[in-house]
Amino acid sequence: MPVWNFRTAGEKKNGLKGAICGHDEAEGPEVFEGEFPMKRVVLSLMLAAWMTPMVLAAATTTTSTTSSRRSVHHTAHARLHGASATHRRVATRRESAETASRAHLRSATLTRTRYRHHYIPHRYYERFTADSFATSDLTAGDITGGEDPVVRQAAIDALGNMNGTVVAIDPSNGRILAMVNQKLALSSGAEPCSTIKLTVALAALEEGIITEDTPVNLGGNYHLDLTEALAHSNNLYFETLGRRLGFERVHHYAMEFGLGELAGYDIPGEHPGIYPDQAIPESEGGVGRMCSFGEGVSMTPLQLGALVAAIANGGTLYYLQHPTTPAEVLNFQPRIKRTLDITRILPALQDGMAAVVRYGTARSLRVNFSQFPVLGKTGTCSDDGTRFGWFASYADTQYGRIVAVFFLEGGRSTFGPKAAELSGVFYRDLWNQSYFVAKQPVEEQAGDTAAGEPQ
Repeated sequence: MPVWNFRTAGEKKNGLKGAICGHDEAEGPEVFEGEFPMKRVVLSLMLAAWMTPMVLAAATTTTSTTSSRRSVHHTAHARLHGASATHRRVATRRESAETASRAHLRSATLTRTRYRHHYIPHRYYERFTADSFATSDLTAGDITGGEDPVVRQAAIDALGNMNGTVVAIDPSNGRILAMVNQKLALSSGAEPCSTIKLTVALAALEEGIITEDTPVNLGGNYHLDLTEALAHSNNLYFETLGRRLGFERVHHYAMEFGLGELAGYDIPGEHPGIYPDQAIPESEGGVGRMCSFGEGVSMTPLQLGALVAAIANGGTLYYLQHPTTPAEVLNFQPRIKRTLDITRILPALQDGMAAVVRYGTARSLRVNFSQFPVLGKTGTCSDDGTRFGWFASYADTQYGRIVAVFFLEGGRSTFGPKAAELSGVFYRDLWNQSYFVAKQPVEEQAGDTAAGEPQ
């Protein structure tokens, strides 16, 4: 059983002092030698109570310091994380912008592709069902007894196996010198395409709406004169003229120039074509569309040939006649339908027709022939799976003139410049056959060409 041993007051004082000072000044064995020191317990509790606030304060300081360090660390980490997040957000926005840009470009490309696919098929991707090349003899059934054999053979050779017809005319009297594939030539005709521009140009010149040099505004700062409009067959230019003229005047001049009526005199099987009595609806282009490539109009090769013959001879519109026997050739008498008052305005039109061949839509003609000037007008359009190719022209030489109308129908291989190319073959064959009384030397013709013009 333990024995409780109490010390004296001095011992108690010294012990308390040692406890307060942090060490015990009394010797150790005397303080606790196997007995429970009650006084020491009390003193320890008192010391602990006195020391607790300081320990807690130190702990708080340490905790605060640690927390501060942690806070600083966390703040730095947060800042680094925030900067990284900001960088990621900026990068993300850049990537999003780049992705959006690429998507926009893809969308724009697809939009442009869809635009091309939607609007251009009529020009480039139209489906044609007609054949451009003949599978049978196109001349079968032609009546040739009163035709010029040299001219006819040149026309046949030039046409080759293309589906079409050729009509050659002497503009001085209206005689048809050759008509290859007469069934097609005498048919109800077809849309005149851009050859209708000849009648519109004559009407606008006659009405004083334009002169040869008048710049017609086609939008913004874009202007064009008659020569360039004819050379490049500008649709907008002639649509503008058509609207300025109005349908009544356009119709009047078209009829005056022989459209919508028989061009020939007593030619069996000929059709008069069609020229409507009113403009086509505005939803289909109205009078402008009628004047750019003849929408709603049906013209025959004979009608176009008679008009070009009148341009070539100075304004006399002849009835075309097709002799069928040598006797009819001997007894041939010209028949004038009417005289067109176009002499003063013809130079303006002829300059444009010459430009068509020199550098315009019919320049392919010069690949085959350039010995003397040729003036003409091309036309290309299509209807219900069939494409039409027109070229009406006349050779202008000091030894005489001859009018030739090439009309082709078929598919993708059929177009106006192709008809012009075949016309070059036709004129070259006539040249090689000495059709004209004398040949103009090539050197002289080249020397007379204005500087800078194509040879």
